[in-house]
Amino acid sequence: MKRNQSDGKTRVTVLVALAANLVIAVAKAVGGLASGSPALLSEAAHSVADSVNEVFLLVALRRSHRPPDAHHPFGYGKERYFWALLAAVGIFVMGGCFSFYQGVHALAGDPQESRAGYTAGLVVLVVALLAEGGSLIRALHQLRKEKDGARDPALRTVIAEDSTAVLGVVLAMAGMVLHLVTGNVVWEAAASLTIGLLLVYVAYRLGREARDRLIGEAVEPELCDRIRELLHNQPEIHNVAALLTMRLGLDSTLVAARVDLTPGFDSEEVELICVRIKRSVRAAWPQADQVFLDITEAPAD
Repeated sequence: MKRNQSDGKTRVTVLVALAANLVIAVAKAVGGLASGSPALLSEAAHSVADSVNEVFLLVALRRSHRPPDAHHPFGYGKERYFWALLAAVGIFVMGGCFSFYQGVHALAGDPQESRAGYTAGLVVLVVALLAEGGSLIRALHQLRKEKDGARDPALRTVIAEDSTAVLGVVLAMAGMVLHLVTGNVVWEAAASLTIGLLLVYVAYRLGREARDRLIGEAVEPELCDRIRELLHNQPEIHNVAALLTMRLGLDSTLVAARVDLTPGFDSEEVELICVRIKRSVRAAWPQADQVFLDITEAPAD
């Protein structure tokens, strides 16, 4: 229930960001085409990329709740990371690459090209700054309210996109203003290239995080140490020979341990001990819902 409530809030946050980006993308595109501003067109591509990515995140929120089945016995929790990876690719291709293209195209064009329509473009960017800032404030507010919000790839992606969008709008405004003041388009070209670099960096960071979780990331070393300590403190366990963990989703973790029991237990007692230890681990860390113990008997002294 707690996860469903948290995902409901995240869904609203993503929808708010999606609505803002769709409106802003259209406004930026119209303003950019009217003024011929490469920085404004770069920001339009940025908003389009963010809009597509937010659709990916909505799909991730829905599909990650599917129950386990024969083909996916551990559930679909990693769907979040797959769609987060696609979102990172979208930021790179639709946002970063197009911004680079606009910057290079501007440098290759007339350095004293027309600046007609820039006033309307700047107004569009001011409105975009307010909208993106409002979406970012909502996402940050949710992050502060939820203890595990920092691990949610959907929420992290929205925060990364909104933060980048706010900075990108500021860069675009600076480039346009300097173009107006100096009459030289190189300032806007530099703004477009900087926005492209920023988007590529954000895409890299988000993509790396998604990759780490998709290929199987262990829990934090502190949590792993606490699990090992709990196992060591069980009176029946003589030694913890190995402990492996892997995150299967936001609220699902696999724990596999090879433990040596003290000698003297029959098979029925071993089974009961195993069940009790698993329950102890799950009670201490509810996210450890997949616990497997490989039981061996310690050699007698």
